[in-house]
Amino acid sequence: MQFPPTGDPFTFDYLGFDGIDLGLSEYQATWDLQRAVHARVVSGEIGPQVLYVQHPPVYTAGRRTEPHERPFDGTPVVDVDRGGKITYHGPGQLVGYPIVTLTRAIGPLEYVRRLEQAVMDVLAPLGIAGARVDGRTGVWLPAAPGRPERKICAIGIRVARMTTMHGFALNVGAESAGPFGNIVPCGIDDAGVTSIADEIGTAPPLVEVARALEPLLARELAFALETSALARARALPEAASRP
Repeated sequence: MQFPPTGDPFTFDYLGFDGIDLGLSEYQATWDLQRAVHARVVSGEIGPQVLYVQHPPVYTAGRRTEPHERPFDGTPVVDVDRGGKITYHGPGQLVGYPIVTLTRAIGPLEYVRRLEQAVMDVLAPLGIAGARVDGRTGVWLPAAPGRPERKICAIGIRVARMTTMHGFALNVGAESAGPFGNIVPCGIDDAGVTSIADEIGTAPPLVEVARALEPLLARELAFALETSALARARALPEAASRP
């Protein structure tokens, strides 16, 4: 995997894009790339990044995952350093990894709220009224006759050196929601999981949803351009002092 380009102040990189849609990118390789990009954003070498990806089937277990919450269907389980419990990634799901530096005014909670807002805004033109639920992260749809409250987008992050990793997983295709039946997603056992396809009967290409999200994420995460500029300014004297 290559590093994302460095020319623009806010870069969106489509990992595995084959000219038509996002291909499948292995989770471990993508996580390694996240960490490498994170180090470069922290140092001020590059500006804020968003990595878009579609993973092959994998469960990721956050630090609060209990042994009995792990699936035993043979699908790989990767222990990760984000908060929360276990979740699923797989085909038909758009995963976004924003790597941006936070500020004193915009900490982790406000950052999560901004991710939620961007996702709610991309769903609205599709006729999907995403919402927040008190005490829970992610984007949800309210209960309806015969259907429980259900999550369409999960969010789990880690912040190190004031800079984010991990991110959001938006269920687009119907196939992205089924494997959640093997776990209690994020430790929440009184709600369901849904996808864009389940709600409106069709699934747009992942790349189409990702492109629609670009301006929304750029708007919600615009603060990161300022923190990136400060990081670059700090880095210049250090670089000039090297022999």
